[in-house]
Amino acid sequence: MTASSGDANDPGLLSAGETSVLIDQYELAMAASYLERDMNGPAVFELFSRVLPPHRRWLLAAGLGPTLRLIQELRFADAELAYLEALGFGRRFLEYLATFRFSGDVDAVPEGTVVFANEPIVRVTAPRIEGQLLETLLLNQVNFQTMAATKAARVVLAAGGGEPGAGEAVVDFSPRRDHGIDAAMKVARSAAVAGCGGTSNVAAAMRYGLRPVGTMAHSYVMSFRSEREAFRAFLADHPADPALLVDTYDTLEGTRNAIAAAEETGVDLVGVRLDSGDLGSLSVAVRELLDEAGMRSVRIAASGDLEEGRIAELVASGAPIDLWGVGTDLGTSRDSPVVNGVYKLVADRTPDGDWRGVFKSSEDKATLPGAKQMFRSFSTGGEMAGDVIARADEPLDGEPLLGPAMQHGRIVMEESLDDIRARSATQLAALPARLRDPLPKREPKPYPVGYSDRLAAARA
Repeated sequence: MTASSGDANDPGLLSAGETSVLIDQYELAMAASYLERDMNGPAVFELFSRVLPPHRRWLLAAGLGPTLRLIQELRFADAELAYLEALGFGRRFLEYLATFRFSGDVDAVPEGTVVFANEPIVRVTAPRIEGQLLETLLLNQVNFQTMAATKAARVVLAAGGGEPGAGEAVVDFSPRRDHGIDAAMKVARSAAVAGCGGTSNVAAAMRYGLRPVGTMAHSYVMSFRSEREAFRAFLADHPADPALLVDTYDTLEGTRNAIAAAEETGVDLVGVRLDSGDLGSLSVAVRELLDEAGMRSVRIAASGDLEEGRIAELVASGAPIDLWGVGTDLGTSRDSPVVNGVYKLVADRTPDGDWRGVFKSSEDKATLPGAKQMFRSFSTGGEMAGDVIARADEPLDGEPLLGPAMQHGRIVMEESLDDIRARSATQLAALPARLRDPLPKREPKPYPVGYSDRLAAARA
């Protein structure tokens, strides 16, 4: 192994060409062998999670839209081909990669859909080599963004007391804790997918049309001779939508200084932020001070290592907090940082034109053969009642969850973030109440997911 000769100042972002080699080496080795042996007939691969991550009873699917664009634009450029040649890949395979364009079909659950263990999130039907070469990219993109969206959805539910309608009150404060630039952008988008109302990440706000949200840091307050002087300066310089951080020294005295600075400058204070201490009791005391000053419309924001459990406790206690800034836990999903999705071959077409279902039978990693679809049923009140995983050609009752996303290599599922957010809200509202509570008194009964008779029999 040799040391990299790359630029030490490289920020780590991939160029369009480099994205083609964001791939585990064995994918290329298998693809080259398939080509050499003329094994490039149609095949079906599925992406799913065998088990739910710890502390998760469901997942909120995310990341599909950006991933489809990466797939559609995937190209092996000259630099990548030269590198692969240096690794020893043969001329025939390099010539194949030089003209590579994904030509297959992708079916997927739309972003913002609640899914469970063993349910295919993405199904790829394509020439075997094309399907194989997508494995790393799909897992890299969908696993991470589904993890982030699921965490954000749990926070949204906690802020709403178990209901999804409080998403606008949750703001992504995570970029300084996220694992790199790419992660910060994906977390902001995934949080928006889950219904969060804004982000402190200005780059993400600009790219995705999100609401940029922020107040000030303690360093600003400490840069002035007094807290009140700092507040007066900030109000004068940002009179349109000012929110002040009031806990640099003493939260209640900081609130009094914020009220006085607003009165002295004549600028309407929009909000105050609490970033430390007992947020429950402090928010009550701050609310009283603001109301006594006639500032009943001023909102109280809270931040400081918040996560869904703490938020749920504060909401249940009646803490008068209007806005929740969530950073580290939102960006890293600290309590459950991995969605262990897998990508498996489930079917291929034989030389005589018939489809052959394939499966793994190894212990703890067994799979079911054939392309699949999921069907979801609902109670009369609109609550999700159960899912059935079936063969893709079975016409079962219920709502089919997988739909066309790409056909013949072209994207056919184009959705706005507003559309996706609306779906997320509907999906989270339809979850059984026992699965929405981030702090259940006892572990709730799992959501029922079964298999159709035909699918179960296919492996017998």
